Amino acid sequence: MTCWRRLAEWTKAGVWPRLHEVLLAQLRGANALDFSPAAVDGSHIRALEGEPRRDEALSTGVGRAANIT
Repeated sequence: MTCWRRLAEWTKAGVWPRLHEVLLAQLRGANALDFSPAAVDGSHIRALEGEPRRDEALSTGVGRAANIT
């Protein structure tokens, strides 16, 4: 129970974002970050506004896509 209570207290106090900032600053200062193999992917992010309305959806055009093979 103590672990859960401490986790809740630290989360409420903002410990985790601050710890993240400190660790990133130290890694940057030591030139120990290499983002060259990194990729950005937003597919796991929840859509807060829901699905786009029909008037907001981009049209893909009529018919099939061209075969490029």
